[in-house]
Amino acid sequence: MAQKGVQLDQESISCSICLDLLKDPVTIPCGHNYCMTCVERFWDEEDEKNICSCPQCRQTFTPRPVLVKNTMLADLVEQLKKTGLQAAPADHCYAGPEDVACDFCTGRKLKALKSCLVCLVSYCEKHLQPHYDVAQLKRHKLVEPCKKLQDNICSRHDEVMKMFCRTDQQCICSLCSVEEHKGHDTVSGASERTERQRELEGSRHKIQQRIQDREKAMKVLQQQLETINGSADKAVKDSEKIFTELISLLEKRRSDVKQQIRSQQETEGSRVKELQENRRIIFACLAAFSFNREVFSFLLSALLVAVNICLPEPWMFPWK
Repeated sequence: MAQKGVQLDQESISCSICLDLLKDPVTIPCGHNYCMTCVERFWDEEDEKNICSCPQCRQTFTPRPVLVKNTMLADLVEQLKKTGLQAAPADHCYAGPEDVACDFCTGRKLKALKSCLVCLVSYCEKHLQPHYDVAQLKRHKLVEPCKKLQDNICSRHDEVMKMFCRTDQQCICSLCSVEEHKGHDTVSGASERTERQRELEGSRHKIQQRIQDREKAMKVLQQQLETINGSADKAVKDSEKIFTELISLLEKRRSDVKQQIRSQQETEGSRVKELQENRRIIFACLAAFSFNREVFSFLLSALLVAVNICLPEPWMFPWK
């Protein structure tokens, strides 16, 4: 119960922003505690949004509160530091559904840091410490956290499978290597792991090289695309210029032709009008001539009649 009470105290003096023990603790108007630097930085970022709120309950404050160090809380933090206690683990330190949990933790389990192939147990950082301090435990084989530790135990001999049979491509124990796998190509698990890592590294290098080659090819294609786009843009610009000039030239030519046609129209129209006038005059003259001819013929006939009347008879001129 005492330990639980200390745990509660640790949680109450932990900053929810940095997830560490409070440094220069301050209490804001809503009652939550933070490191002075953490909450100031948080509010500085909110200044751009013209708001000032609590990171936990989101209560807003106007104007921005003046921060004053909580000396009582600061003394409590210092006392806990002197006793060697640390702040409660942050939520991200606890094991989730997909994480390997510490087998020694009670209640809410922490994430496992290592798994022991000898103990067949996974340990968090705190419970793993004896494997670094105790001489006998230092000899144990520690690996990355593994959920199925029992899969590393030989079901036939109940021994850790530390060897690998390349002939059958399976993990085996030392007894298996001298019994059913006798004469097979066997190596230690560490050797096989090193070889696999080397192969993986080689594959990774090849893949990385392929990626680099593809990136270079992509850059070349991108350059070609940019060249094509640039050439196309230039061609469009040049064609626009040419067609604009052609249109301008055609417009000018159209205007000139139109002007020539109108000029020719005016010239021919004047000529035709002149011909019409000349013919009108000729027709008038001919009409006048025709009329005068008739008059002349009448006068001539009348004259002849008059002459015939006035002429003496032949007998009146005997000398003829």
